[in-house]
Amino acid sequence: MDTEEQKKLLDRLARIEGQIGGLRRMLEDDRACEDVLTQLLAARSGLEKAGLVILDRHMEKCVLGDDAVGENTLIQLREALRLWAR
Repeated sequence: MDTEEQKKLLDRLARIEGQIGGLRRMLEDDRACEDVLTQLLAARSGLEKAGLVILDRHMEKCVLGDDAVGENTLIQLREALRLWAR
């Protein structure tokens, strides 16, 4: 993973950490269930997106190797992952 990709992923994880902290405070403050669920869904979505980034890199670098498949095949695999994540 190049440094720009790694920075984006680390930034995303930092946001998720903040959301989790917010969830804890919301529960301690006895906030409305709908508010807590909304925040929980946002954190879950962030984790899923981070997972897709890591899975994409793993697939490209570890499973398929740099020259195992053509660029078009790699694009199709990435699109399939994105569709599955919806």
